[in-house]
Amino acid sequence: MDFELTPEQRAVRELCRDFAKEVVAPAAGQLDREHEFGYDIVRRMGELGLFGLPFSEEYGGAGADFLSLCLAIEEISRADAGVGITLEAAVCLGAAPIHDFGTKEQKQRWLPDLLAGKKLWAFGLTEPEAGSDAGATKTRAEQRDGHWVVNGAKQFITNCGTSISAGVTVTAVTGKTKRGGPEISAIMIPTGTPGYHVLESYRKLGWHSSDTHPLSFEDCSVSEENMLGERGGGYRQFLNTLMGGRIAIAALSVGLAQACLDASLNYAKERRTFGVPISKHQAIQFKLADMAMETELARTMVYRAAVAYTHGGTNTSDEVRMLAAMCKLFASETSKRAADQAVQIHGGYGFMEDYPVARYWRDVKVNEIGEGTSEVQRMLIARLLGC
Repeated sequence: MDFELTPEQRAVRELCRDFAKEVVAPAAGQLDREHEFGYDIVRRMGELGLFGLPFSEEYGGAGADFLSLCLAIEEISRADAGVGITLEAAVCLGAAPIHDFGTKEQKQRWLPDLLAGKKLWAFGLTEPEAGSDAGATKTRAEQRDGHWVVNGAKQFITNCGTSISAGVTVTAVTGKTKRGGPEISAIMIPTGTPGYHVLESYRKLGWHSSDTHPLSFEDCSVSEENMLGERGGGYRQFLNTLMGGRIAIAALSVGLAQACLDASLNYAKERRTFGVPISKHQAIQFKLADMAMETELARTMVYRAAVAYTHGGTNTSDEVRMLAAMCKLFASETSKRAADQAVQIHGGYGFMEDYPVARYWRDVKVNEIGEGTSEVQRMLIARLLGC
């Protein structure tokens, strides 16, 4: 069993670490305060090839593995989780389904700009009354004269409202299965399609530098050729999409946990009480030790899951599903504990927006919610255990 990164993976990590330190971190505070989307940062990530990391070279990708993407997300999120989720959603939720399930024509049309970071694509699953319960999906798509006419709404959709957003893939009910249940399919809807409305941006607790909107569809008509994958295959497709997304969110969580540890360790060495740095007090040492231990454990779980997912591809096994659920659950809760301890170590200053740990604390909670809540992950793990 080899735990060493390959030279190529180390190169990706160092590239992204330097970029995060030199470009993302200096801008993070302003992006957070002003709720700004970092267009220049996205453009530069595209120039570095980060949006194309795990994709084939045929469409402009780098031909790297999924672990390389996770390394990139971890390092970027260490500087700003909002930028990290922009990268994660663009790759795992936007481009990956097109790459994995699209026709050759769909790939040729959309992937080159998406993998270059020139355009962003979104993924619409969650609805006001349906998220984890896909069977409750209300969005409908009806066939009319060679088109799919979509009506419905989606919420909490990342990367759908920027000036470089090219479109969204939505799950919609297109009929009934042989068993009488809802037939769920995936349909691609380009930005600017009549009836496709991007509603006002959310006022979020954190991730201020990312783009998140609700969407509505009113007799939104697209060609039948815009169906992604086979009709009725949407459920299987989004399960696979969420599999990779969960591992990537776990990588984001590791980056944020590491940021909390970095900030806390630096502060503890500088802040003095009773004549010594607070890092010399055992109470603080124990907090730092726990943060370091849990962050490294989470990182190891993410890397193992990423390697397993790379080998599994779109035919994921129960083992990969288990690893994805476990690493997402543990890493997201690890980052939450790390953020709590980081604020505690900073004391009153941790409650002030002048220190980045306040931003980390706001950013971290959604890690336990997005792409499958902690409760859903525990349900999946229990089910895979045979409970």
